[in-house]
Amino acid sequence: MSRSINGKQTPDFMLMIVIFSLLLIGVIMVYSASAIWADYKFDDSFFFAKRQLLFASVGIVSMFVIMNVPYLAWKNISKWVLLSCFLLLIAVLIPGIGMVRGGAQSWIGVGAFSIQPSEFMKLGLIIFLAKYLSENQRNITTFRKGFAPSITLVFVAFGLIMLQPDLGTGVVLVGTCMLMIYVAGARIIHFSGLVLIGVIGFVGLIASAPYRMQRITAFLNPWEDPLGAGFQIIQSLYAIGPGGLMGLGLGQSLQKFFYLPEPQTDFIFAILAEELGFIGGTFVILLFFLLLWRGIRIALSAPDTFGSLLSLGIVGMISIQVMINLSVVTGLMPVTGITLPFLSYGGSSLTLTLCSVGILLNISRYARL
Repeated sequence: MSRSINGKQTPDFMLMIVIFSLLLIGVIMVYSASAIWADYKFDDSFFFAKRQLLFASVGIVSMFVIMNVPYLAWKNISKWVLLSCFLLLIAVLIPGIGMVRGGAQSWIGVGAFSIQPSEFMKLGLIIFLAKYLSENQRNITTFRKGFAPSITLVFVAFGLIMLQPDLGTGVVLVGTCMLMIYVAGARIIHFSGLVLIGVIGFVGLIASAPYRMQRITAFLNPWEDPLGAGFQIIQSLYAIGPGGLMGLGLGQSLQKFFYLPEPQTDFIFAILAEELGFIGGTFVILLFFLLLWRGIRIALSAPDTFGSLLSLGIVGMISIQVMINLSVVTGLMPVTGITLPFLSYGGSSLTLTLCSVGILLNISRYARL
């Protein structure tokens, strides 16, 4: 088939199968994990499941539309996309515009229907960095002309996100951008100095907010405060442990009976492991590995540097988020408030992830797979 600028006839079919498989599992698990809580709070056991299905439908439509937009079009409007994302990040900090949920002023909207600007920033910065790095590869090895401008942009975005505050999203954004900058050719020596500054800054962020220190101590020994900071981690492990090889059965979770707080969001994998066991959890992880593999193949086979870096940024963002979420749920990292892509309940995260994958699928139409 032709691999001209018009692209191939179809996008990466295996990647689409993986995405729809994860979405289907996500909708089922959101219902299973949230039915008891939704029935108690809203008198409708399908409350969260119906909304997740709506978010998924909007995301799928958006994905198919974006999948048919040539990815080079994003290069032409990248600065306007980034500017819009910065304006949203600033707007969410203004009292009366930004909405506070869970102690973070991270949403803009009316009532339950809202958007999270930090999610838009992740994709917007990936698109802009892919353009900047592809056009400045000769300078990326230099600190002043290449490395400093790109990393400064990343930390300005990170700073605005931390004012909400939203450390989890900020970590995903920085990790993704660092990966892109490194692959574009940045020197290790520049990163080594940055790591030292980052460690000092991270310690400062933890010290400045008592709840973050509580999360660290809860991670080290959750049983020291089983009814406080360590509660979520302990209940998550209590869900995963009894799951065994085959699980208790779909819908048979005990932890969703008001033990694990809002299990349809960050800790949905714990409920999945409890109900579907080691086999079900492994199957989901394998699907994410397949997504990573196909994404890397698309990045390596893209026809230009912009397409390669854009693909890498998208698949890196998803993979870093998956790694952090699963590490938190299994007690390998402190609680960060990161959702599991495609599975966790949430409108902005799910829709933006599907839009990102739409760009990746479009690049696959030009890649020499």
